[in-house]
Amino acid sequence: MNISFENPDKINGLLTVTVEDADYKDDVEKTLKDYRKKANYPGFRPGMVPMGLIKKQFGTSAKMDAINKLVGDQMYKYIQDNKIQMLGEPLPSEKQQPQDLEKDGPYTFAFDVAVAPEFKAELTAKDKIDYYNIKVDDALIDRQIDMFARQSGSYIKAEDYKANDMLKGDLRELNADGSTKEGGITVEAAVLMPDYIKVDDQKKLFDGCKPGDIIIFNPRRAYPDNDSEVSSLLKIERNEVAAHTGDFSYQITEISRFQPHEVNQELFDNVYGKDKVKSEAEFRKAIAEGLKAQLATDSDFKFIQDVRAYLEKKVGELTYPDTLLKRIMKNNNKDKDDEFVNKNYEASVKELTWHLIKEQLVAANNIKIEDADVKDAAKEAARAQFAQYGMNNVPDEYIENYSAELLKKQESVQPLVDRAIDRKLTAILKGVVKLNEKETTLDDFNKLMEA
Repeated sequence: MNISFENPDKINGLLTVTVEDADYKDDVEKTLKDYRKKANYPGFRPGMVPMGLIKKQFGTSAKMDAINKLVGDQMYKYIQDNKIQMLGEPLPSEKQQPQDLEKDGPYTFAFDVAVAPEFKAELTAKDKIDYYNIKVDDALIDRQIDMFARQSGSYIKAEDYKANDMLKGDLRELNADGSTKEGGITVEAAVLMPDYIKVDDQKKLFDGCKPGDIIIFNPRRAYPDNDSEVSSLLKIERNEVAAHTGDFSYQITEISRFQPHEVNQELFDNVYGKDKVKSEAEFRKAIAEGLKAQLATDSDFKFIQDVRAYLEKKVGELTYPDTLLKRIMKNNNKDKDDEFVNKNYEASVKELTWHLIKEQLVAANNIKIEDADVKDAAKEAARAQFAQYGMNNVPDEYIENYSAELLKKQESVQPLVDRAIDRKLTAILKGVVKLNEKETTLDDFNKLMEA
């Protein structure tokens, strides 16, 4: 066997593999002997079928399988041994000449190989990158308390309607003269929130209403261009809405008002667990500590994004084997057309550039990712998921179970590996570069993230 590699422009490689008969002959013979042991031919005992018959039926396919395996194994070994930084998978070359496997070798196979451009990405103490420290002030703590109070809130009965109240009442379709329509639509205990009515004159009909009041309004006018809302209110199919354009009466039976939970021991227990926090001062302190940890994660995320932007600018525009990469992209998305490839190619190359930069940073800083790091990333993702719903006192057992489920999903594993890499890389780079620390509010920080 002979393998050669040509790479005149540094990014478009041509890898040629020449296979001699002796390279695969033993493997083919072994495969055919195995076939013979299992072959079941009429008139022959198992294992006694003439080898000529076996070769006639299975010889070519066994030969193809052996050659394909040999070429694949040796090609990847050559790439690894010669430290060729390959992008994607090798593709059969457009220069490939037809090979007749029915005849004796040698056979020559050519593959196009996309090679990563050569560049150097490094950071030192001379490099200065912004780092945003988000202030945890009283206003932010108040907002968090309000969120917790609303998450634990409940509806109470009210005597008159105010903005955001929820009404319950009986809905009846009317004739043009205002009388109840015989056989018309009737909905008992229909729930209505006037704040969601789109037309002002219909919304104002409910101002100051009380239980027992009867409001005459027109659902079709109240929700123009929203047949789904009307069909949901009237309990009919969407295609029936057009037949019910008149007025309805709505007799209010109940008004419910959402009331945030009082800031008391019960709320403290709901958020942090039984008796973990015993006063409002402790509650605010616990919230502040939680926010600091959460916002530090946000600051780190922004930092690594700024590192990316800084190094992309420092490295400059790289030259890629565009034609070959588009072929690889098309091969990886066989259900997509050329338009998809052309539309998404630029964004893919941008991500590829950052991937190559990050690979250099990881290698330069000897970052290794162990199973424990990925598990920690999964637990962090689990805690963040629960925290979104205001669940801050989730038992460790639930965190463990949720993170274990995440790791069972193949599509979740690589993002968790990436997160583990980013965590280690961020921690190291914060100690490598000169941090240009800036204090900011959460609102201003969010504006930065949206920019």
